[in-house]
Amino acid sequence: MRFYDREKELASLQETREIAFNKVSQMTVLTGRRRIGKTKLMLKSCENSPTVYLFVSRSSEAVLCTQFSQTIRDSLGAFVPNGIHSFRELFRLLMEIGKQKAYNLILDEFQELMNINPSVFSDIQNIWDSTKDDSRVNLMVSGSVHSLMHQIFMTYKEPLYGRANSIIRLSPFPVTVLKQIMLDHAPNYQNDDLLALYAFTGGVPKYVELLMDSGAVTKEAMIEHMVRENSVFIEEGNIMLIQEFGKKYGKYYAILAAIASGANDVSRIADATGQKSLGGSLQRLEEDYGLISKLRPIKAKEGSQTVKYEIKDHFLRFWFRYIVKNQGLVQSEKFDALRSIILQDYPTFSGHELEAYFRDFLMQTQPISEIGSWWASSRSSKDKDDQNEIDIVAIYMNEKRVLIAEVKRQRKRFQPELFERKVALIKNRLFARYKIDTACLTLEDM
Repeated sequence: MRFYDREKELASLQETREIAFNKVSQMTVLTGRRRIGKTKLMLKSCENSPTVYLFVSRSSEAVLCTQFSQTIRDSLGAFVPNGIHSFRELFRLLMEIGKQKAYNLILDEFQELMNINPSVFSDIQNIWDSTKDDSRVNLMVSGSVHSLMHQIFMTYKEPLYGRANSIIRLSPFPVTVLKQIMLDHAPNYQNDDLLALYAFTGGVPKYVELLMDSGAVTKEAMIEHMVRENSVFIEEGNIMLIQEFGKKYGKYYAILAAIASGANDVSRIADATGQKSLGGSLQRLEEDYGLISKLRPIKAKEGSQTVKYEIKDHFLRFWFRYIVKNQGLVQSEKFDALRSIILQDYPTFSGHELEAYFRDFLMQTQPISEIGSWWASSRSSKDKDDQNEIDIVAIYMNEKRVLIAEVKRQRKRFQPELFERKVALIKNRLFARYKIDTACLTLEDM
């Protein structure tokens, strides 16, 4: 699959490289979940310029430095003496080379240095501070473990805090790019196939690439490719979460599994996991790990107790719902049966994903300041537990205008009278002075 999107990021990296090569060394940090395309972006930005690419694997410091020394010789033709066994010595040498030659230096999976030698970060800080003004090194560091990269570069007490000239957090492909990818690989694609690509991958570039390169451009073919013997997607969720959580894997895994199964408020999560004190764990999953979202009805106050939780990552939603829930079938390699379950459940699963698709699409293509959903108990209903839920509420910028929309896979399932009552209720409560646009959004509108 060819390189897509990332125009803004490439422009930013090019601007930074120009400063580094012509004025003073620069440090850029790239973060983002596993498979989001950090390495490919860095290498793309360095095309046609001298580059040293160093991947930090879990090995001993001495072995890594020996490997890195040879890579530096091969990449820059520079003299690197034998016997360098510490990253401190190697990094000092790299900065000294930068005084004679402008080049890009990529340190991939940078957070792994914490497992190899935690004092390395202080060494890098001291060497960087004392040499960056006299050298021309365009340093890019990347890492897939969100919590550790946040700790290393954005925690006040850490030595590398404040050293990065820019921090780029990569997001998945937007839905507009997914549409272009589908057009390029299957010009006559069906909208349900586009929705499947969005729902299964969430726009994570590597997942999209694996499907497109294999020719899996229909919903059925995607499921066939993802759910089979030796598929990388089967263990992908475990690998991602073990990397992120480490020893805390079990506790957080249980919470994510509960949310994925429909326990979306604190009390139900507590019942499902047996964990009584959840406030701190939920906050860390949201803020430190970036894996869940706290949802409130649109325009609800920050302190409102009307809160729901959902897993942010679309692939993890798919993985927990089907791979984790059906481990018996996975372990016994009954993949035909599992694929049948997914296909049968797909209309239900994709209904929620279609709502997310339209929220993303509207936010990316319309002048909208805020978008979300809304739910509340009806004050006029005899049944006080009767819920009034609206799928999409989008508030436009700089004007008293709001879009209220219902999302259905098929238009025939739309109930106009019920929807009109919901619109009247939310208009009365929140948008009495707004111009109200209404819509029913379906697969046809993607």
